[in-house]
Amino acid sequence: MSLQNPIFIPGPTNIPDELRRAVDYPSIDHRSDIFAEMFQPIAAGVRRILKSQDAEVVLFPSTGTGAWEAVITNSLSPGDKVLAARYGMFSERWIALCRRHGIEVSVIETPWGEGAPAAAFEDVLAKDTDKRIRAVLVCHNETATGVKSDVAAVRRAIDAASHPAMLFVDGVSSIASMDFAMDEWRVDAAITGSQKGFMLPAGLAILALSAKAIEAMDGARCARCFFDVRDMLKSNSAGGFPYTPPVNLIRGLGAAIELLEKEGMENVFARHRRIATGVRKAVACWGLSLCARSPSLYSDTVSAVLVPSGFDGTKVVTHAAQKYGVAFGVGLGDVAGKVFRIGHLGAMTDVMMLSGLAAIEMVMADLGFSIELGSGVSAAQAYYRGHPDA
Repeated sequence: MSLQNPIFIPGPTNIPDELRRAVDYPSIDHRSDIFAEMFQPIAAGVRRILKSQDAEVVLFPSTGTGAWEAVITNSLSPGDKVLAARYGMFSERWIALCRRHGIEVSVIETPWGEGAPAAAFEDVLAKDTDKRIRAVLVCHNETATGVKSDVAAVRRAIDAASHPAMLFVDGVSSIASMDFAMDEWRVDAAITGSQKGFMLPAGLAILALSAKAIEAMDGARCARCFFDVRDMLKSNSAGGFPYTPPVNLIRGLGAAIELLEKEGMENVFARHRRIATGVRKAVACWGLSLCARSPSLYSDTVSAVLVPSGFDGTKVVTHAAQKYGVAFGVGLGDVAGKVFRIGHLGAMTDVMMLSGLAAIEMVMADLGFSIELGSGVSAAQAYYRGHPDA
């Protein structure tokens, strides 16, 4: 793998030089005013990114998985019931995490390539006359399949069933890259990590919690210590942490928020949409299809490309790494070997994406795919030239 080349995996993402410099910072006393001044503006910045007025924002030294564990253990108790759909590797992992904590999960099996089944959620919730289901779990952007789910539709389904269930949303590969309207969708817990749309190294779990989710903590009986939200909020209120914080990453998060807002969040969303559309134009020219089953499901941060029968998507990725020194994503779970994934989120530009498309074309030609070199690149070029600000 060449460190000269950008990576095209759906996280960790490329780190802009400005953010690399931000995390290159000397050790400080994390109980000092210097840290408090650095830390205190972060919550308001995350709220702005999430389009929320009053969500409680919590940071843990962890990743997206840790963020999910924090949400589950702080708001639920063993024996509680939640509702989820299995439609990709990451929705599957959250189901497994809940079960390890003794949470009962009602699972709706959904084809990989589809999104969160709002209508099926509504049906299950309407039949839950005892209101045992405490929360509905949704992956906003299923990173394994390149599928974006309609979170607003899930909220409408919960409301249509007149159900009090909380709405927990995994926004790990969407937040800070795709529009996320926490207040409008009435999301009770939103989670992400530092290594995706925020363009930082992995190591920060980022949570945003509604008043309803905070209230649910009063009766939650799952064991927790490191991930105790109330301990964290108590320390945060004084500008500190209950234990040693990842100072450099927190400083980087402040710089990332500043960088995103300097571009303008609507511009950030439009850039991701434009780059993703160019990728989709290239895939169509190659005669290939996406794992996502309809355009309404297409992700703007990752495209999972189906390989033709007789080909192995994993070999595409390993060949790209070994011969050309560039990273793409392998298929995971049920789509392992059936797809290769192109990540196009975070610090990504049209020109960077064109280099990735050119590289993957060379890989496919080497492996005997029936494609014409330059065809996908030309299609993406035409789109980018015609839509510089789309």
